[in-house]
Amino acid sequence: MGTQVRELLGWAKSRKLLATFLVTCTLAVGILIGTVINGGVGAVRTQGATDATPLAIPNPVQLSSQFALIASRVEPAVVNISTTQVIQPRTPSQRRRTPGNQDQFQDFFDRFFDFPEQQGPQADRSLGSGVIVDKKGYILTNLHVVDGATKIKVRLPEDRNQYDAKLIGSDTETDLAVIKIDATRDLPVAKMGNSDSLQVGDWVMAFGSPFGLEATATAGIISAKDRSISTQQFQRFLQTDAAINPGNSGGPLVNMAGEIIGINTAIVTTSRGFDGVGFALPSNTAVGVYNQLIKTGRVTRGSIGITFTEANSTNPVTLKELGAPYGIIIEGVEPGSPAEKAGMQPTDVITSVNGRPVKNGNDLVNPIVSTPLGDKVHLTYLRDKKQQQADVTVEDRTKIFPQTAGQDSDQNQQPDVDSPVKLGLRVEAITPDLARRLGYEGHGGVIVAAVEPGSFAEDINFLRSDIIVEINREAVNSPADFRRVMGKLKAGDSVVFRVMRRSTSDRFLTVLLSGVVPEN
Repeated sequence: MGTQVRELLGWAKSRKLLATFLVTCTLAVGILIGTVINGGVGAVRTQGATDATPLAIPNPVQLSSQFALIASRVEPAVVNISTTQVIQPRTPSQRRRTPGNQDQFQDFFDRFFDFPEQQGPQADRSLGSGVIVDKKGYILTNLHVVDGATKIKVRLPEDRNQYDAKLIGSDTETDLAVIKIDATRDLPVAKMGNSDSLQVGDWVMAFGSPFGLEATATAGIISAKDRSISTQQFQRFLQTDAAINPGNSGGPLVNMAGEIIGINTAIVTTSRGFDGVGFALPSNTAVGVYNQLIKTGRVTRGSIGITFTEANSTNPVTLKELGAPYGIIIEGVEPGSPAEKAGMQPTDVITSVNGRPVKNGNDLVNPIVSTPLGDKVHLTYLRDKKQQQADVTVEDRTKIFPQTAGQDSDQNQQPDVDSPVKLGLRVEAITPDLARRLGYEGHGGVIVAAVEPGSFAEDINFLRSDIIVEINREAVNSPADFRRVMGKLKAGDSVVFRVMRRSTSDRFLTVLLSGVVPEN
């Protein structure tokens, strides 16, 4: 029995030792594994993973987008238009002055030449858009984009070149204008569409340079048709919610076939930005204006010599009293006009023109203004509830209503602001006294006494008090030298001026001014 007990205790002791040994081994293996793992994590941090796959940019996928297709077709024909207009400063505080320490020097310069202050005309610059409609360089835009401009510059989207443009003609009553650039190649054009085919809800895209951001495309729908937002009789607009902002004026509004169906013209806004209400002049109106401008430089509209208002003509009570289901009520007949000669009178209700019903002002005006002068239109009208008819000759509207005649013929004449030497600046000799006062003794050159606003000289950043010492590396020491060297240049030649300019540190620095000599 004792022997058995001793054997049992020995077995238990051995088992306890074995268990202790196994636990110790397990802990040792755990510590070893932890060390290996920690070493592995540290390796990831310092060396990078070797089993990760590098990221790759996928091949481009051509998404099906009608908008993208239209943009690729239209954008090459949409141009950026920048203009320069010479204006009078409105207040003394708006007069342009040279900043910094240059003011004191400029004041001295002004007093020396007896110029108390440059209070004359200033140059104002603006941006807009246009669309090429003829490969020879004819561009449709808004009149307000180029109105009164002394210079018109056009930049093409493809080659980024800038071209001088000339005004072919303009029409105040539709706010449209045609300008032309001369390029050495056929230009991309956008196709005209038929705006009469549009319906409210149709998708459209607007193109242009809002805020000077060129080649901008926006999309929306036709929100309404035949909108009138001004007192101009011939401005009836397409309304759209495609984004239109300042700078979009003159750009095209196109349909889903990529055809021009309007010229972006105006917005209604309470925030001075886009509020979702934009307006474009219909393409059918623009086509008629364009065709006349390229042929004659002006727009001639026909008239029969009557006046009316939509308010009376859409009043059902008034129409019922006059015995007409619809029509336009004549309010006035001009003395000696075709309508008077045909016997028409106030309160007559015109119900049809050339057999087509007249239910609004456009139904009456459009067929008359599009009729060649001297031809007749056939009118059906009611007087005392009795139907009558008359053939009325169409005459020049400006002769019948001379008080409403536009000033387009004057607007089409661009004033020439360039000086006889094609620069737009006036130079004076540097007298010894002036040289001493300027701190410019012992040097040659001529001093710039005046820079014409909006001129070539201003475009290349000439300043009054600049001293011209060289033109195309030829020394200039007198006004005679200046005229001699400039007399050798012709339009299209490159010209580089070496100019000494007073810096803010009261030192003269060499400045190079260059450009291409413009046409006179």
